[in-house]
Amino acid sequence: MSGPHQDQPLVTAGTDLDNAGAAVVLTHGRGASAESIVQQLGREVHREGVALLAPQAARSTWYPNSFLAPVERNEPGRSSGLEVVEAAAETAVNAGIPHERVLLVGFSQGGCLSSEFVARTPRRYGGLAVLSGGLIGETVDPDDYLSVGDDLGGTPVFLGCSDVDPHIPEERVHATAEVLDELGGDVTNRIYDGMGHGVNADELERLDGMVAALLD
Repeated sequence: MSGPHQDQPLVTAGTDLDNAGAAVVLTHGRGASAESIVQQLGREVHREGVALLAPQAARSTWYPNSFLAPVERNEPGRSSGLEVVEAAAETAVNAGIPHERVLLVGFSQGGCLSSEFVARTPRRYGGLAVLSGGLIGETVDPDDYLSVGDDLGGTPVFLGCSDVDPHIPEERVHATAEVLDELGGDVTNRIYDGMGHGVNADELERLDGMVAALLD
């Protein structure tokens, strides 16, 4: 499709795709960049043999309004962003890395896009880590996702968020976890007391383990 994010760069780091056995797609939050999520998050968990791929949002914003707004109010950014996340994952697959060794990671807006992409395009992935994010829309109707007919086949899924995140209601995190569980994901859902909107050491440790598992 043609959309606001389609002509933006894909930042690559870590092991070169031609020599990598696994890949991590890192999707940044509002106001950040592909470079920043690679530097701040990707390098924290990178291992030799893992390619890092980070798509860039136009003007550093994937969609204009809260992810809790009616879907149409966040178009075309939402749909364009989903296409870009898929394109990043397929870049790894086209280089010879199977979907089962592709881990999708997103923070904030990027976490929302990553969870939405995986829920709407279910298959066995290397994993999904949603850091301070959740499924997009005014409400979450499981039937919108379960009607696809495919499933996640035991894909490891981690959701981490604060109980007082100013942007992500705790209820939406739980609703997202339930949908991903019903889709066949192996879901771990962690709510942290008083953390705010950020990433903590426990989340980094869990993410590090997910990256390590890609190479097993």
